[in-house]
Amino acid sequence: MQSRAGSAPMLRLSLLVCACVAFVACGCGGDARESSSRASDRAASAPAIERRAFSPMLEGRRIGDAVAYGPHRDGQSPAGAAPSRAELLEDLRIMAQHWNLIRVYGSIGPSEDMLALIREHALPLRVMLGVWLEPEARRDSTGAILEPLPGAVSANAAQVASAIRLAREYEDIVLAISAGNETQVAWSAHRFPAEQLIRDLRALRSGVKQPVTTADDFNFWNKPESHAVAAEIDFITLHAHPLWNGKHVGEALAWTTDTYHSIQAAHPGVTVIYGETGWATRRHDQGEQARLMVGDADETAQREFHRAITAWARETGTTLFFFEAFDENWKGGEHPDEVEKHWGLFRADRTAKLAMREAGK
Repeated sequence: MQSRAGSAPMLRLSLLVCACVAFVACGCGGDARESSSRASDRAASAPAIERRAFSPMLEGRRIGDAVAYGPHRDGQSPAGAAPSRAELLEDLRIMAQHWNLIRVYGSIGPSEDMLALIREHALPLRVMLGVWLEPEARRDSTGAILEPLPGAVSANAAQVASAIRLAREYEDIVLAISAGNETQVAWSAHRFPAEQLIRDLRALRSGVKQPVTTADDFNFWNKPESHAVAAEIDFITLHAHPLWNGKHVGEALAWTTDTYHSIQAAHPGVTVIYGETGWATRRHDQGEQARLMVGDADETAQREFHRAITAWARETGTTLFFFEAFDENWKGGEHPDEVEKHWGLFRADRTAKLAMREAGK
């Protein structure tokens, strides 16, 4: 998506975090301006990883219908107040009526309580755990470092360490780990060099048994430089939003599935899943969203796209995380029509929008 916020950093780091920080300090030397093409050259000459299969199952059946989940309600945010365990449990029970697989974006904060609640209440849910990563330096247009950001180094290391710990502790619930969210696509507000991402992907793969991925926009995965990253992961997590890409809802299914097939063709032999696709129910009439979006942002259009893309995913056996479960009013600008607030299939007060009301649950 065009904007996303991560989890708040931990106040105290474990010994494992400290080890990760030391690894960062020792392993990221050399020319900070190394280009993605040089990384791609190295990936081409390096032996391929032995990819771990991602085939989400629950009690012997496939659970490809999935949803992205941000837990913060009105008055809450990743940098502010956190949801209570009771609020998380309410969300989990709502989602379990419709899906068995959810995606979260960070490994610190509510994620640990969420995993504990799934286990304590024996909820039929499995999780793709996120690792929120930020740039570790401020750079100029050439990639030269203008200012190191040691706080980001520590926060990233904490995210990696927490993900490893949770994936081990909840091995029966965490089915995969996704490190970084839209960190490589050109328009990202938190873009950083592939070398940083690859370092953390390697640390995760060495620390857990689950498959590891990174999530990014199709406009990264369709570029030659994406092969350096694809060589380091077990499967590709694809984002593609037809509404952001100037499509009307009648065009959305064809565009979204064609985009999926184009990324499959660009990365033969690598499993591709949809980590995000969805349809907003409201948008502002100013700014980039007004310029780029031409489709109707309303509940009827969301219902139509949700119904069509879900049917396609089931028919093709494609794992697809619909974006997203609940509206998140902390996102985007202050105006109430800001589109980032309105992607949920449920409103921020947890009442169902049209698509979910018609799901019959």
